[in-house]
Amino acid sequence: MKTKVASAVVCWLGAAWFLGNAWAAEAELRTGKAAMGDWTTDAPGVRRLLRVDDLPGPYHTESAHNPPRLVPRPGNAWPKVPPGFTVTEFARDLVNPRVIVTAPNGDLFVAESRANRVRVLRDADGDGKPELSEVFAADLNQPFGVAFHPPGPEPKFIYVGNTDAVVRQPYRNGQTKAAGQWEKLVELSGGGRLTGGGHWTRDVVFSLDGKKMFVSVGSKSNVDDGSVEDRRARIFEYDPDGKNERMFAWGIRNPVGLAIHPATGELWTSVNERDGLGDDLVPDYVTRVRDGGFYGWPWFYMGGHQDPRHKGKRPELKAKVLTPDVILQAHSASLDMTFYDGAQFPAEYRHHVFAAEHGSWNRARRTGYKIIRIPTVNGRATGEYNDFMVGFVTPEGNVWGRPVGVTVAKDGALLVTDDGGNCIWRVSHASRGR
Repeated sequence: MKTKVASAVVCWLGAAWFLGNAWAAEAELRTGKAAMGDWTTDAPGVRRLLRVDDLPGPYHTESAHNPPRLVPRPGNAWPKVPPGFTVTEFARDLVNPRVIVTAPNGDLFVAESRANRVRVLRDADGDGKPELSEVFAADLNQPFGVAFHPPGPEPKFIYVGNTDAVVRQPYRNGQTKAAGQWEKLVELSGGGRLTGGGHWTRDVVFSLDGKKMFVSVGSKSNVDDGSVEDRRARIFEYDPDGKNERMFAWGIRNPVGLAIHPATGELWTSVNERDGLGDDLVPDYVTRVRDGGFYGWPWFYMGGHQDPRHKGKRPELKAKVLTPDVILQAHSASLDMTFYDGAQFPAEYRHHVFAAEHGSWNRARRTGYKIIRIPTVNGRATGEYNDFMVGFVTPEGNVWGRPVGVTVAKDGALLVTDDGGNCIWRVSHASRGR
């Protein structure tokens, strides 16, 4: 471990001059075409603002099939963050770590989706490393979302979003093993209710008062508008016991990550959009979710632009399409998101969004593979987003890390799951972090 830490320090010192100058040079807000690019234009502090008017027309370029070549982390590679922040490896040797959630007592719950289990980790002495790492439950079905209810310091239940159902069981702070049978609350596949396949992730969050449960369900296809998409590409609302279902929002192709704004109580989501229209369409996005809102999929995108594959269809919906708050570069594969509610980072980061961009597989030049920060003012996004944690792509274009989940630890550090490196990264700030 000392060798790895020393290597990281050397790597950081060697790049310090570059990063410091990059921070200053990139302070200017990039707009239009300058806001786009690939991994070679990423650097901590780069500011980007995309508007609908900046987008090209459909088929401006051909659609590429360019999946990442995943390689072991090179010896001199380490994630890059803005000056004043430090990255360390919090945990390693996980199996497909996806969503990570901080329990009320500070324990960290990680969905190891491919292994069909949820793991619990605990940094008991505050040294930035877990002293406890145990499988909490191993009898799950592609788990993704994890939530605790009621919100607050003393939860009574833990909820898990399996791909086929939302389940729960009793839970108390500090519990490291599931103690009972899972109670199925909401069926999400089978029984004719929801066709299986396609986007499999199911996130789960609760309103601030704990009265409502929100569940995300992505589409089965890219742009199909047939019966295979019944009850898909939606966010549903339920009572905490799974009753009184209603559609909260729709036309959202794949609302992978959900989060509740800590001050306003509004629901937000991080969304994967459709493919096949070229390198720069259709943009992924992060947005507040309007109750009853329609976001266009599959007939429209970005405020009423018709998808040419559905030309002339559903004209009555065109004026109802909502434009998302924050437009991200297309094919970034935006996954999980969280609001920063800790006290370790600088004050201006309070309630800003951190979102994980898993990275493109269908763009000629790779984009994504980073953590972005989305500034907010009085609970509203400004529209821009900033590169925060980058460096997961080699100069040759190979990939050694793919961010998925983000959470704020009890000490205020930011934790990031990486299902490319099967590890968890910890980002701390010099003011209080180790």
